[in-house]
Amino acid sequence: MKRFTRFTDEIFAALIALIFIYEAIAALIGPFRDDHGHHEAAFFALILAIGCFWIASTLSRFRRSVYLKSRVRELLADFGPAIAILLMTSLALLFEDVALESLRAPGTFAPTAERDWLVEPTAAPTWVWFAAALPAAFVAILVYLDQNITARLINSPDHRLERGSAYHLDLAVVGGLIAVCSAFGLPWLVAATVRSINHVRSLATMEEIVTPGGESKEHIVHVRENRITGLAIHALIGLSLLALPLLRAVPMAVLYGLFLFMGVASARGSQFFERLALWPMDRSLYPTTHYLRRVPTAKVHAFTAIQLSCLVVLWIVKVSVIGLFFPVFIGLLVPLRSSLDRYFRPEELASLDSEETPEEEEDEHWL
Repeated sequence: MKRFTRFTDEIFAALIALIFIYEAIAALIGPFRDDHGHHEAAFFALILAIGCFWIASTLSRFRRSVYLKSRVRELLADFGPAIAILLMTSLALLFEDVALESLRAPGTFAPTAERDWLVEPTAAPTWVWFAAALPAAFVAILVYLDQNITARLINSPDHRLERGSAYHLDLAVVGGLIAVCSAFGLPWLVAATVRSINHVRSLATMEEIVTPGGESKEHIVHVRENRITGLAIHALIGLSLLALPLLRAVPMAVLYGLFLFMGVASARGSQFFERLALWPMDRSLYPTTHYLRRVPTAKVHAFTAIQLSCLVVLWIVKVSVIGLFFPVFIGLLVPLRSSLDRYFRPEELASLDSEETPEEEEDEHWL
């Protein structure tokens, strides 16, 4: 993992964000393609999703507003997604005549399939044990990379974390949970990239800086590191078993709007997306970032194009019949990044692939 850099982290984070965005959009567009479907329900679902996305996005930026008290602004910004779900679900309940797909939640606390709680490994033929070894190896690699790349993204120097990291401890806990979940036939657990990034940013104190080019950028001053929020979040997830009837009232369209918000929010602040936005931009209006000051523009675009090509390849592999080899392709990003030393000078890579934003860029006018 020491050989992983921002180059690989940004590609992986962009892939996860795009998955959230793509799945949400595909689910909302799908009903319109059905010639025998009810298009009024599809339009209403689209309105609910866009409304959820807009409310959550607007409230998340409300802490920079000049209205209301500071505590109220912070409260609205922190609980923006929850408020968006509540409001859009209430709107959906006002139009009961429109048939919408709701969250599928079981009515009883029991396995979804008709089986015992514990999985019986010996029930499978012996050949299955050996046939599952190769796929299991690839899944183990994926779990390892997913967990640790997410941990790298969270422990980025840009987040200003002060507590020590716990890569080995976290991986040991994940391994133990996977063993327990396997025994019960439950989905495996691993660090959720988008949710983890949004969690850290929700705990951050943000300020805005104005770059020499006049561009406003958010800057993390510090993060209120604690174990309370993580414990409370997962305790509430467990207690949600007591609120299954309420969860069944939430339309899936509202959740798709939430997924869209989470994908877009996690992509915000990524240098990869910032550099990608330079392509259609007027060259005279380029922001004066540290990498544009130190690296020729052609080299910046070439670096971005390589990352974009890797992202496209990962997406194609993910959705193709060779999706089993997806973890291998993520691992191959490391030697690919090492090979860039032949085409970029060390100082250029130091600027494009730096672990954190140089202090000289952050030492600007504060808003």
